[in-house]
Amino acid sequence: MRTGFKLDKDDRAVPMSLGQHLDELRMRLGLALLGFGVAMAGSLAGAKWFAGVVLSPFRKAMEAAGIEVRLQAVQPAEPFLVYLKAAMVLAALISSPWIFYQIWAFVSAGLHRHERRFVHVVVPASAGLFAFGVLFFLLGVAPLVFRFFMQFDLGIDYLTYQPGVGRTADFILGLALVFGVAFQMPIAIVVAERMGLVSYGGLCGARKFVFLGVFIVAAMATPPDVVSQLALAIPLYVLYEAGVLACRWRPRRRTD
Repeated sequence: MRTGFKLDKDDRAVPMSLGQHLDELRMRLGLALLGFGVAMAGSLAGAKWFAGVVLSPFRKAMEAAGIEVRLQAVQPAEPFLVYLKAAMVLAALISSPWIFYQIWAFVSAGLHRHERRFVHVVVPASAGLFAFGVLFFLLGVAPLVFRFFMQFDLGIDYLTYQPGVGRTADFILGLALVFGVAFQMPIAIVVAERMGLVSYGGLCGARKFVFLGVFIVAAMATPPDVVSQLALAIPLYVLYEAGVLACRWRPRRRTD
């Protein structure tokens, strides 16, 4: 069974079998995991510091609200698990250029030679947008979300905040990764347009559907509060428009 093509040194299309596609995919996945593993080993040294960075939006929101900062460990292994999860996210940030290179190297197998040069732009852009999305949530969105939550004390003067450190870290780390992945939208749009999967006119015509779609995605990917949903939906739509604009202004395809 033949599916897809690869390019020889003369830029001629050579059919690729399904097995060749799977072999390429396995190789890229293995290399990506290897890079992540190396980054994970190095991230263990800075995981405690990064865990403090992750939990700082909660701490600052508590201090701003005049509430005593307290987190509790419900299970004995909970702090250790937070340490490991923080190390994993830090490793994802460190290894993101390598991981995105493997992803786009696999995708670029279906592109012409002059289009494959685009990977050298896509890889740093993808890694940069991923890091920016994570930091955008940690430094910008998370403090707003926690301040919003702290306003609802139900008027009960004996209400105390003592959330578990594990669930608090999971909440922050999970949404940070969601934002990092979501910020790949303009890259995905430009690559899809270059591969002929979508057109600039089609992207422009789909604006109203995308506007609705980003709010649906934000509602599914974030907690059921308006602040988190708007904080993801609005940047997503802005990133969509950025991708459309990049498609408009990119150099004309070669036809030779």
